[in-house]
Amino acid sequence: MRSRLRKIQLAFLAGVLAFAGSAALVANSASADSMVQLNASQLVADMGAGWNLGNSLEASNNGTPGETAWGNPVVTQAFIDRVKASGFKTIRIPISYLGYIGSGPNYTVNSSWLNRIQEVVNYAYNRGLYVLINMHGDGYKTVNGSWLICDSSNQTTIKDKYQKVWQQVATKFQSYSEHLIFESMNEEFDGQYGNPTQPCYSNINAYNQAFVDTVRRTGGNNASRWLLVPGWNTNIDYTTGNYGFVLPTDQYRSSSIPANEQRLMISVHYYDPWDFTGEENTTITQWGPNATNSARKSTWGQQDYMDAQLKKVNTSFVSRGYPVFVGEYGSIDKTSFDSTNNRYRADYARTLVATAKKYGAATAYWDNGYNGQYGFGLFNRSAVTVTQQGIIDAIMSAVGTTPPTTPPVTTPPTTPPVTTPPVTTPPPAGRSCSASYTVVGSWQGGFQAEVKVTAGGSAISGWTVTWTYANGQQVTQAWGATVTASGSAVTARNVSYNGAISAGGSTTFGFLGSSTGTNSVPSLSCTAS
Repeated sequence: MRSRLRKIQLAFLAGVLAFAGSAALVANSASADSMVQLNASQLVADMGAGWNLGNSLEASNNGTPGETAWGNPVVTQAFIDRVKASGFKTIRIPISYLGYIGSGPNYTVNSSWLNRIQEVVNYAYNRGLYVLINMHGDGYKTVNGSWLICDSSNQTTIKDKYQKVWQQVATKFQSYSEHLIFESMNEEFDGQYGNPTQPCYSNINAYNQAFVDTVRRTGGNNASRWLLVPGWNTNIDYTTGNYGFVLPTDQYRSSSIPANEQRLMISVHYYDPWDFTGEENTTITQWGPNATNSARKSTWGQQDYMDAQLKKVNTSFVSRGYPVFVGEYGSIDKTSFDSTNNRYRADYARTLVATAKKYGAATAYWDNGYNGQYGFGLFNRSAVTVTQQGIIDAIMSAVGTTPPTTPPVTTPPTTPPVTTPPVTTPPPAGRSCSASYTVVGSWQGGFQAEVKVTAGGSAISGWTVTWTYANGQQVTQAWGATVTASGSAVTARNVSYNGAISAGGSTTFGFLGSSTGTNSVPSLSCTAS
């Protein structure tokens, strides 16, 4: 559907990358978190109101994922705490992989990117929220570097690559409880807005089947985890109607799941009527039975239509034990043209959530981080504040949740990171490490680099890497390490989950940087503890 084009266009396509060292990841124990086996209705009720961290981890620049590439700031624990404090219980995190996937036959995903994904997941997961992660931008023909293309002639390679990427992601999160849900892909279709075509739809079905089989075979909690799959472009009609959607089989799931229950969910999106929800116009600004100006109200897509559409997913799937997730819905801000617009945006959200709940479906509001004219934002991510309390209140009233009145546990930092390295003590005798620096991508005024840290002949429990830039480069955003800078001198220290390295083993951290001239590779020094 056209929603993705609008959501990408509404992103800030240029912005200054704010310095932010990656927050330390709260490590999960080596053993699997306990798994609570919820049936379909219990799961939907427990998920409550959902929200999308849109235009962040699925953003990209010239085929390389970049968290701030579309103008949003680095995701922080403080911001996720604000989302939770507003009453949301589920966060959907769209993710792109694109150029971070290595060449075949292994198609190895960049470890620093996987680590950063895990950090952001844990911001929500460790607060007790449900988290959904997917493969988002890799299937859009409009995205540079996309490859999950259902009408491509090279399906053997695509399916092999898809399977191996999901195998790595599923293994990374194997121990997480039922509060983590995997979504196979996003709005996958041939890019043409019309009836589904074959064999493109057959390939989408094949992707879904490979996803389910691959995740299940990684074992652990993945054998019984809820998995989310879409039909053609997450379109309700093309998923429920006789257009070619085939539910995956789930033959490798855990035997502990009762035979009469499912562990597959169906993904749909809802943006009807588009002239109200997403089209940039100055006239259609009102929706629903409370509209006061018929000239500003769309001629279709009102409350009765919404009810009929969501009833279809109930009949086709919910009634058979497959819960439905309306993974995206929402409407853009047109208050510049009608000061009453937010009232109808709230009415729309309230009605959608209430109708979905009526028919056994969970929901997640689409937020692209953009506030102002034509924006979907409910929050100011930089200031960690709410911008659309009325819409949030409408969502919470519909789902039956009263937003908490207490503030978030954490607050955003008001001062830059401390740049003076702390006093260190010599490492125990025999412990050593080395570090190598690689530029993995560059563009006008910026670059991305990785540093691989390798332990020497003995295991180490921590590491610090230092270097000095010779040509004015600066680190702007890091993940997998806590990075500080003093002038041209940079210090990177391990975070909680990657300090311990066995003898001869290694870990990798990454970062974005700015450059104004020659982007030379600096000499590194590594100290072990």
